[in-house]
Amino acid sequence: MKKYTFIFCFVLLFGSVFAQTPEAKLKELNIELFKPVAPMANYVRAVRTGNLIFLAGHGPTRADGTNIQGKVGKDLTIEQGYDAARQTGIALLSTLKSEVGDLSKVKRIVKVLGMVNCTEDFKDQPKVINGFSDLMVAVFGEKGKHARSAVGMYALPSNISVEIEMIVEVE
Repeated sequence: MKKYTFIFCFVLLFGSVFAQTPEAKLKELNIELFKPVAPMANYVRAVRTGNLIFLAGHGPTRADGTNIQGKVGKDLTIEQGYDAARQTGIALLSTLKSEVGDLSKVKRIVKVLGMVNCTEDFKDQPKVINGFSDLMVAVFGEKGKHARSAVGMYALPSNISVEIEMIVEVE
């Protein structure tokens, strides 16, 4: 019995020592975070209260400051919307990293509101926002699983295709 206890403890220690950090996982996924762009109006990108960080709505901003634009169901397919939601996740992670310095401080992605700029008859908003959710789980594992709302919008600022806000628990 002692032999199995030793092996079990070794496996736990080995797993925790060699567990990938979120930054290592991003590198493995060929994702580079970027300096967040300044807000468009009189607000801040993130507010920390206690161990929670509330991130303002972000769009699918690329490192060069351009956005993915258009309505899903008219200008973009579900797959292109999924990619836009994933890019929005990268933008949010860029802001989060600038706020906390090290993404290993993330204890949990708590709550997400995903808004899709879509046509009136489009019904697959959850499939679009999965681009964001799948990225969070790929980067953070179980800590990336979150409560979520995925809704359709008639329009979003600057015709961006997706806007997402999130609440994150940190150490």
